[in-house]
Amino acid sequence: MAQKLSKEQKKAMIQKAEEERAKHPKKKNGVSGFETIDEDAKKLSNN
Repeated sequence: MAQKLSKEQKKAMIQKAEEERAKHPKKKNGVSGFETIDEDAKKLSNN
């Protein structure tokens, strides 16, 4: 399933991702990554 990508393909994917991030920046909420993971885990365990 995982195929090898050429350097050009990787660069194109990275550039596209960076452009998307620039268009739609995520708002910083001051919460650490681990806190976010814990919150997501709680949400998933409640289902």
